[in-house]
Parts: sequence; structure tokens; C-alpha cells
Amino acid sequence: QVQLVESGGGLVQAGGSLRLSCAASGRTFSSYSMGWFRQAPGKEREFVAAIRWNFGNTYYGDSVKGRFTISRDNAKNTVYLQMNGLKPEDTAIYYCAASRIAMDRVLRDPRGYDYWGQGTQVTVSS
Repeated sequence: QVQLVESGGGLVQAGGSLRLSCAASGRTFSSYSMGWFRQAPGKEREFVAAIRWNFGNTYYGDSVKGRFTISRDNAKNTVYLQMNGLKPEDTAIYYCAASRIAMDRVLRDPRGYDYWGQGTQVTVSS
């Protein structure tokens, strides 16, 4: 099993920044693609960003492209989500997830992931 623990969420003003972290354990971290999703009350889980296990290609949802950056440190078994220029509509619970898949279209789908963290709350005030 792979266990994922998110951290770094909090309350920020619009225009501010946060960096989320997701620490993984239990498996060979470098062999998994990693993704970030978010879910706001009453809404579906939304794709935010993903990074492939091979080559490190990154993918972003349209709503965050240009503002968020996903990265990973395999030596630390950790994936990050740097969030800049935060907007109130970014308010959600953010989840990290691990996948054995490396295709863009699949990594954009929550069903493409095998393991999930418990989430961390991000609240952006106006």
C-alpha cells in the first residue's frame, strides 16, 4: 500500500501563495505518477495538476495553468504544489494521489489513481 499525507493548506488572501506538500510512504515513490485534485462543497472532484513518474512531464487543469506548479522530490518521497495568485474560487479541499499510469488523459481523471491522501483545506478570502 501507498500512504499519502498532505500538508500546507490554510487561509490566505486573494493573490497570495501557498505550497502544499504530499509525503508518500509504503512503495517505490519514483515509480508512481502523482496528481493533485481539489473538491469544493457541492462540486465534483476537479483535476489540478499531475506529474509523470517517467520523464517528469507535467499537466495542469485549465483553471490553474500559469498559476500553479507541481514538482516532486523522489529522494524525499514528496510531491509539491506551489500555488500562486490564489483566487477565492481556488477554495477547496486539496488531495494528492498516486497512479501507476503515465498518460495525460488518464491522469486527469480521478479514476486513474490508486491511492489518495486525506486532503488539506485551502481557503482563499477576498
